[in-house]
Parts: sequence; structure tokens; C-alpha cells
Amino acid sequence: MRIALAQINTTVGDFPHNRGKTLAFARMAAEKNAQVVLFPELSLTGYPPRDLVEKPSFAQRAEAELRILAAETASLPLRLIIGTVAQSHEGIGKKVLNTAAVLYKGEEIFRQTKMLLPTYDVFDEGRYFMSAQSQSVFWMDGIPVGLSICEDAWNQRKIFDHPIYGRDPIAELQAQGAKLLLSTNASPYEMGKRDQRRRLFSNIAKDYALPCVYVNSIGGNDHLVFDGSSFAMNAAGEVICEAPSFEESLTICDVATGEGERQATHADEDEAVYDALVLGTRDYVGKCGFKKVLIGLSGGIDSSIVAAIAVEAFGPGNVIGVGMPGPYSSDHSLTDARAMAERLGIRFEVSSIKAGYQTMIETLQPLFEGYKPDVTEENMQARLRGLTLMALSNKFGAMVLTTGNKSELAVGYCTLYGDMCGGLAVISDVPKTLVYKLCRIANRRLNGAIPENVFLKPPSAELRPDQTDQDSLPPYEDLDRILRGYVERMESPAQIAAHESLPLDLVREIARKVDLNEYKRQQAAPGLKVTSKAFGIGRRFPIAQRYKE
Repeated sequence: MRIALAQINTTVGDFPHNRGKTLAFARMAAEKNAQVVLFPELSLTGYPPRDLVEKPSFAQRAEAELRILAAETASLPLRLIIGTVAQSHEGIGKKVLNTAAVLYKGEEIFRQTKMLLPTYDVFDEGRYFMSAQSQSVFWMDGIPVGLSICEDAWNQRKIFDHPIYGRDPIAELQAQGAKLLLSTNASPYEMGKRDQRRRLFSNIAKDYALPCVYVNSIGGNDHLVFDGSSFAMNAAGEVICEAPSFEESLTICDVATGEGERQATHADEDEAVYDALVLGTRDYVGKCGFKKVLIGLSGGIDSSIVAAIAVEAFGPGNVIGVGMPGPYSSDHSLTDARAMAERLGIRFEVSSIKAGYQTMIETLQPLFEGYKPDVTEENMQARLRGLTLMALSNKFGAMVLTTGNKSELAVGYCTLYGDMCGGLAVISDVPKTLVYKLCRIANRRLNGAIPENVFLKPPSAELRPDQTDQDSLPPYEDLDRILRGYVERMESPAQIAAHESLPLDLVREIARKVDLNEYKRQQAAPGLKVTSKAFGIGRRFPIAQRYKE
């Protein structure tokens, strides 16, 4: 059986676009003599639709679009399997279903509803969908086929120490005689996730003696980046077909012969993160209706990587860099920023905040009488830069990309309404130590665009004389180790101190800063998720709380 793996980039709620792309890929699959073309989870609606499914019109529109698609593909000599939202007619419970429909000769011949609805990390499907009560195989060319939707495969007891569901849909399909498993997915990228998926499905294939075909979505939707990386495995759990990461593709496999096309995927995880950020930035900005972006270029490592990512995402003609020297800015900040802008070929403008800062100091002097200079004056500089960028954003019609990294955001080393101003926080899930690695990747791709001095000089916000980040923070190597334990693994300070051989008082202080700065993070621009636990929709801590470890 020749199966086409169609990993496509869809937009939430854009039914004409999504349907048109599905039709185009289905036609390509037919030209390649595929008997089946498998599309990602909820690809007709886009994933995740979130509260759009609460609108009765949304599910009704999805059903209507599915009928149109069936008619448009009626002449194609293949079966088309597509994910969509459907209406529930149970009269009790949730009103919509997460389904996969099988279309053939203009008709819907089978429908499978998702059984396991994730409600952890970034997922909230239990809020919206009714769960399937049963699973059923369907027949294709004399073969009983099991059709699963994403999470339905993620309950293998040999893989997970603590399964969270009482049922195993794949085992139920195999018990019904399934001889082939087709899995449609919208699985977001995070570091290590691609290997985890392959281990999971290799285990399924070997345990149940089932060839497995796995198709995943690709593209960025809000915080999430979908990497594609689709594949097929034989019954021995060996990969026989693989699609690329972070790009649309149509890949053909034949599960009968055990042969399939192989397209290169990323072997290096840091390279994968880089491409995830490029794709996520391009799609977020573009799907929000913007064509240009604006970046405050400080000559530092963080703004440098954001500029490099922006150039790869939009091309140099659509990227504007702005240098905003202040009273404590070093000469190299402006020269390094200008040099990089020239190497990247982007527009570079300079707008000093010195005069504005002096005016604000004089204006507030009567109110500041009797108070010593402190972080207030530092934050005023950051907020004047934010004001400048947002004014230019309005005037130029360009989205501001913020440049704060995960390490800074975690401990509050950022200024509300200052450097946090913008429409997308590109590297808010990228630890500082990883930022340096990504910059080396950028230099390999962009002919050394980032000056070497940017790598060598100590990081600094330059808001007071001779300031460096390490005046307020431990070395980033230590800070990132603490944050991985506290934010991503939910370990206690005592556990982190023991595991990382770090002073307990230091770990406790960093944990305290993480807890205290929740109010800042919940006012930050949306960020792109690339680690196992990002700040944003997948991390839901209360702001006003007093629990301490």
C-alpha cells in the first residue's frame, strides 16, 4: 500500500487556505500513485483552535468545509484522511469532537474520534472536546487499519513510568485485528521530542507487530512550533521513510515492500532549535498580518541572534534595526550593532535616548527629592527605548521583536514596558548559554554576520556605569543549570543544589527570584516554545501566592 505523508502548514481558522492546501497536496499524492494520503491532526481547522471551538459556527463551518473537500477530491483515485472539528450529537457533554475523517470518491466513509485528550503543559483539549468511547478499525484494500489521533498513542506503559490514562487506544485497535496503524498528529516541537516520538512508535510497532505511519503538522501557531519530522516504520520498529523537519513536504512510503522516501532531518538539536525559531517567527508575524519587523540592536548577543533569525525569516529588506544609545552606552555597542546590520544588509537607524532621559530626570526631580538614584533611573532608560520602538512600530507598520532570553525572564532581569515591549518574544524560551550556541550557527549560515566582539564582551544592560549582568546574577552557566531544575524539572532547591553541586543559598535565591517575577512574565509578549517547559500557556502559576520551598 502506497501512503503519502502530507505534512502541511495550516493557519487556525483559515478554512479556504487550509482546504486549498489539502487539495493541492492530495492531487500531488495522486500523481505519485499513492493509495492513501494522510494529513495532520485538525489540519482543516488549524491547531490549536482553542476557544474558537466554543463558537457554534466554527464546528458548523468545519463540517461544511469537509463536505466541500470531499466533493473537490471525488475524482482522485485515493483515500484522503484529514483532521477536523466535528459536532457531537450526544445531547450531553462537550459539543465538539476532535476527529479524523476518511474521504473517498466524494464521500466520508469513516470517522475516528480522539479518545485521549491531553490537559497538561500547553494542551487543554479536555476543556473543549468530548472523548471517544471506543475505537474501531476500518478496511482498506482488504487490510484492517487502525487510525489514531496524536495523544491516543502516548500511553505506552513500557515507555512512561506513570501513564496518565486508564485506556490504551492502540492496544484496543490491535485487539480488533488492526494490521496497520496510521497516526495523525499536531505535536509541537521541543528539544528531544523528535527522538522521543520515534522511540514511542518503534515500541508500538515491535510490541504489536504493526507497521506505523506517523504524520505531523508543520508551522508556527502562536506559542507553538510544529516541526513535521513525519516518518513510517515497519513492524520491526525500523524507520523506512522520513520527512524533513520544519518544512512542508509530501513523502511516499510503501508499507507492503517496506520502502520509502528519505528526506534529511536535523541531526543536531541546536540547529533544530534555530530553525524552529525561524519558522515560528515567520509564521507568527505573517499570520498576524505583518510583513516587517523592528528590533532594538544593542550590540549584545541577544539582539544579535534575534536579528539573524529575523533576516532568515523575512529577508534583510523587511528587517529594521534601531540603535538607541543612552547615557551609559559604550562605544562598541553602537559600532557592533552597526557592523552587524551592514553585514546582514538590513536598514539601521539610530535614535538616542539621552535627551529624553535628561528631560525625564529634570521633570521628575521635584518628586524624586530626597531619594537616592536606584533601579528607577535604570528602568526609565529601558522604558524610553520601549517607547521609541513602539512609536517606530506604529509609524512603519512593523512588529517589534523583543530580545530577552529565558534566563533573564526567569529571574526578572528585564523591565516591564521597556525591553519587554513588543509583539513576539523570539528567544524567551532560549537559555542564555544556548543563545551563544545559536549565534555560532547564525554566523555559519550568514557569513559571520555577528562580530566576534559580541561573543567576547561581558553581557551588560548598560543602564549604569560599568554594569555587567554578573553584578546581579550568577554566571549564566550556573544560572541555567538552576533554572533547568527549577522551571523545567520542578525540582526543589535542595535537590538542585545536590544534583548540580551548587550552594544551597544561591539556588534558593534564584528560586525566590523566579517566584517573585511571575507578574512580569504574565505581561510579556508571547514567546516560542522550544524546551520542555516554557513560560507562557504551558506554565500556569498564580501571581499572588506565598508558597515557598
